[in-house]
Amino acid sequence: MEFGDGVGFLEELVSIPSPSGAEDGVAAYLVGRMGALGFDARRDQAGNVVGRIGNPEAGRTIVLLGHMDTVPGRVPVRRSEGRLYGRGAVDAKGPLAAFVLAAAQAAPRLAGAQVVVIGAVEEETHARGARHLARTMPPPQCAIIGEPSGWDGITLGYKGALTVAYRLVQPCGHSAGQRTGPAEQAVSFWNQLQAYTAAHNDGKSRRFHTLDPALRGFQTFSDGMEEGVEMHATVRLPPGADGEDLRKQMQAWTNGARLSFHSNDPAFQAEKNTAPVRALLRAIRAQGGRPRFKLKTGTSDMNVVGPAWGCPILAYGPGDSSLDHTPDEHIEIAEFQRGVEVLTQALTTLTG
Repeated sequence: MEFGDGVGFLEELVSIPSPSGAEDGVAAYLVGRMGALGFDARRDQAGNVVGRIGNPEAGRTIVLLGHMDTVPGRVPVRRSEGRLYGRGAVDAKGPLAAFVLAAAQAAPRLAGAQVVVIGAVEEETHARGARHLARTMPPPQCAIIGEPSGWDGITLGYKGALTVAYRLVQPCGHSAGQRTGPAEQAVSFWNQLQAYTAAHNDGKSRRFHTLDPALRGFQTFSDGMEEGVEMHATVRLPPGADGEDLRKQMQAWTNGARLSFHSNDPAFQAEKNTAPVRALLRAIRAQGGRPRFKLKTGTSDMNVVGPAWGCPILAYGPGDSSLDHTPDEHIEIAEFQRGVEVLTQALTTLTG
């Protein structure tokens, strides 16, 4: 099956809602379309879509790992002034669609390797799909993570993340009493965390090397007998930061509150002088671009599979990451198409 300029395929992907944990619809579509393009495509035990194309007997495997899920929120799907709007157009169905199309275009020249394109589940929450792959998939010869870098950008690293939920419940008391209320205690905890990170960051000018706390939610509640507070925060971890040490420090500030930690992924930074980096540099220049290396302050599935696989790895994909998760999420159609061409040439180089 041909997809013409490929934009129709991406538009179909974006048109199928797939917030984390609800990827079945887009997964079924993706399996069918990949099968029509010549992939051996199916879902694994975690729900990831895994499509294989090329020569399985070659002994060399290149993994292109994207994700199917998105954050919540409806962005009406439309084309306007050379742009495709919709939730996931940038993060990260654009890069995933580019992976599928590039691997299909390169397929006639894949005698020297097998390319495995994966659409992972739940990257936006707890990376359940990537964690399954890290445990079960043998390390490939190299891997590319599908995240927006711009068609002429190559991402080599992501900060880590420690996420924490704070909950404190105590008997109700009068606001004029001497006992400190749950909301004030939660604010005190947050202020201690901010002071700790500010001291750590003193003298550091680059955000990739700072501890960055973000307050994601704060809610008080009461039933007349008990009152409480729930707070959710994420701390972005720079290279070398020990999330376990920070976790122990937070426990010392609780003063009776209960902390739950939902992730503790360290920062990850890949090597620059590797085969996939060289292949992408060559392909970007062939399209008239000036390659740029990037280090991201967020996290991605690279934080999970990078340490587990230990292979040359990077992240690449068309799209402007500043539009991630926004009501204005869109991708420039020309950039998407150029990204497909860059990936096609890079795969040809890597498998030649």
